[in-house]
Amino acid sequence: MKNKRIPSIAGRIAVSALLIFLAFYMLLPAINLRDRNFFQFLILSILIILVVNFLTFLKDFLSSLLDGGMTIAHRDPVTGQIIFEKRQRKDRPISLERPLKLGFGAIALLLVWMAAATVIGTPLFNAARYRDLITLTDGDFAADIAEIEMKNIPVVDRDSASRLGDRKLGEMTELVSQFEIAGNYTQINYRGTPYRVTPLRYADPIKWFFNRKSGLPAYITVDMVTQQTDLVWLEEGMKYSPSEYFFRNIDRYLRFRYPTKIFDDVSFEIDDSGVPYWVAPTITYRVGWWDGRDIDGAVLVNAVTGECTYYDKEDVPQWIDQLYASDLIITQLDDNGKYQNGYWNSIFGQRNVRRTTYGYNYLALNDDVYLYTGMSSVTADQSNIGFVLVNLRTKETRFYTVPGATEQSAMASAEGQVQHLNYKATFPLLLNISNRPTYFISLKDGAGLVKMYAFVDVEQYQIVGTGQSVTEAEDNYRQALNLEDVALETPAGTEPVSGEIEAIENVVVSGNTCYYFTLSGSGDVYCAPVTLDPRLPFLQPGDSVSFLPAESGSPIQVLEWR
Repeated sequence: MKNKRIPSIAGRIAVSALLIFLAFYMLLPAINLRDRNFFQFLILSILIILVVNFLTFLKDFLSSLLDGGMTIAHRDPVTGQIIFEKRQRKDRPISLERPLKLGFGAIALLLVWMAAATVIGTPLFNAARYRDLITLTDGDFAADIAEIEMKNIPVVDRDSASRLGDRKLGEMTELVSQFEIAGNYTQINYRGTPYRVTPLRYADPIKWFFNRKSGLPAYITVDMVTQQTDLVWLEEGMKYSPSEYFFRNIDRYLRFRYPTKIFDDVSFEIDDSGVPYWVAPTITYRVGWWDGRDIDGAVLVNAVTGECTYYDKEDVPQWIDQLYASDLIITQLDDNGKYQNGYWNSIFGQRNVRRTTYGYNYLALNDDVYLYTGMSSVTADQSNIGFVLVNLRTKETRFYTVPGATEQSAMASAEGQVQHLNYKATFPLLLNISNRPTYFISLKDGAGLVKMYAFVDVEQYQIVGTGQSVTEAEDNYRQALNLEDVALETPAGTEPVSGEIEAIENVVVSGNTCYYFTLSGSGDVYCAPVTLDPRLPFLQPGDSVSFLPAESGSPIQVLEWR
């Protein structure tokens, strides 16, 4: 009996191990007790073992019925009578009661632990920890965000980049039948210029089978300023990507190389030499057992060779632009604004509670990519209390107190300027125009093509300048601000002007209050917008003033109030 059961036990172990490996191969959980997916994998593994043993038990039970429970009839040789006799089976199936109890008991313990771990990580007990997942420092808008020349403003958003990439691939007839363009379009700074980059992918499993040896031959780059779109050919194809199968699939490749690491979604980037990499941020949890998701490092995978290197977040190479996922940053910003004064205040009273606006964009500064989003009070729908810039490599976060219109309000204002054309506004990009926070918006037609551009003042969103080109839109915007012909920077050698005000009047120009004034002993007329200094509305004839004027113009524009 023992000799018969040994092969049966070995068979059950082999079948269970194979099924568990296949489950691991498909689900790819981290072998880490801080990973929820690992607990789910453990529960699935126990169920696999129970099912395999139950099926074996059922097989033995049916065999017992057909064998040991069969009634045998034979004739007595002496009396000639027919005798019915029931054959008895000596090796009865092993009882399944104990394995079931152990298995379901283990599952119950795992479920209890998961529930407890989830409860201890709730905001009710950890509001301050959720608030401190990200730290906001006050920033100086004029100092932190330099003005850029109009020719360097990025005009390509993700949708436009996708259209440009599809058109470029369509020009390559030898590729379009075999490959498609992946939807990554990661925004990076490449050699000081904002780009969007994305790899190719196999069109289907059959195309993968015939092209797998050479790999993916190229990737797409889109210059966000000039809209120049290039298909960058590689000397050797990319062997590791999400569109690969088996062990060259990037997620599976990472899991078997780093079985205990908990990974966030991988992103595609290129280094300064154009070498393609997959950036796989590693997750740590800073609240409770598995809450308060944050990033503590990253694994960089050469998409061609598969070479892997792990870096702590402080040591990640400078060329990496998006270590932190945008959705993670938005979640942390919302938690920071929500729990400023504890959990109960976020529900009742809501004093100083704020949230991000419904959308975000990216800004290229100092060879890094920053996430931009507005911050609004939870009780306000049409106005921002300020905005934040978050470095997506270091998570350095700055908050700028600039009350003004939300991005949606600015988009509606820009669309209103061209409502007869039915153009739709893209999500704004934040710029510095004459030290004023300004939304830059592209306006698209029904086919998704950019037809016009708009500049919208953040503080006074009724001030809008539109045009067929970026330069034309900027000129109209400056004219609306009554700042036409004012240089972006203070002209070199300009001397301050001082004197007593002889006469002063305020005039509303395009929704912006401007103060026109003259000085005693001078025939020049000066103009200063109210946004230049909050003391302007209180000036009276006879007051002494000092300011820095433009070199020319009529009236002479005030550039800086002293």
